Amino acid sequence: MSTSSRPNSSERSWPIDKLTALRCGQRLVIEVSATRPERRAFIGITPVLTPADTQARREGWKRADDARAFHLQHWDYDADRISGFDHDIGAVLIRAAAIANEQELITTLDAWHLRPDQFLYPWQTDDPT
Repeated sequence: MSTSSRPNSSERSWPIDKLTALRCGQRLVIEVSATRPERRAFIGITPVLTPADTQARREGWKRADDARAFHLQHWDYDADRISGFDHDIGAVLIRAAAIANEQELITTLDAWHLRPDQFLYPWQTDDPT
């Protein structure tokens, strides 16, 4: 176990299924501590899709891209609205980052004190987006 508060290199590497998902354009999410007890917060990694991804989808497949860019967003929601259509009412964007590549994603997650292995597929969470 590392004595440092910073993740070691093995903790910063992606589980292969999650890395593949990101490269294929699949969003990943983690629930984090909210600003108040009546709220819930999530951080999502959203891969940036390109025209080549749109064309692949039209043809019925997903395109893997190891040079993909990402958006990282930390949202805080009213817990009572999470499961409804109006989840965005009262939602607060805590922080966001535009990320150029996988290495920068690791660096940003490290700065946000998150590890790649903490992220889940959206359907494994209550993330409303």
